[in-house]
Amino acid sequence: MAAPKPNKGKLLIAEPSLTGDVSFNRSVVLLAEHNDEGSVGFILNKPLDYSISDLIPEIHISLPVYNGGPVEQDNLYFIHKVPELITNSVEISNGIFWGGDFDITVQLLNEQVINENDIRFFLGYSGWASLQLDQELLSKSWIVLTNEYESDIIQKTSDAFWKEKMMQLGGEYLLWSNAPENPSLN
Repeated sequence: MAAPKPNKGKLLIAEPSLTGDVSFNRSVVLLAEHNDEGSVGFILNKPLDYSISDLIPEIHISLPVYNGGPVEQDNLYFIHKVPELITNSVEISNGIFWGGDFDITVQLLNEQVINENDIRFFLGYSGWASLQLDQELLSKSWIVLTNEYESDIIQKTSDAFWKEKMMQLGGEYLLWSNAPENPSLN
């Protein structure tokens, strides 16, 4: 069976060979865009040590913020599954949406109309220039998988997500699922 092609809504699973890569070691990335001009995604399994209320004082609830990737880490991004509430959002796929009216989003969060099951925040994003991701796929840096969780991917918060995917892939990946994060410290 042929591996899925990279496309909006697919997952990129970092190959174990990326162990030394500070940004992408053990990453699971949701592709939000993939076209001839390049690719954009968000790392799903790298929570940061602060919440959205630490970054945006106008938001009065505490939701985790994730490291979305090494690009524009001073900018906040979000994905969600409530486009009927957050206007001007762009569909990624399978009921997952990117961005939208931030003022409405703040209001909905403060009124507790939406919560961490509906939205996920990121500092920065993962970006690839035209054909860059394709070249990284050829060099076996990433595995492309279908997002079997669809919009429920937002609730997938475990930092063991990469390990789960390695175990699911089986074969030689089973060994990597239990390897220490930094094998040189073993």
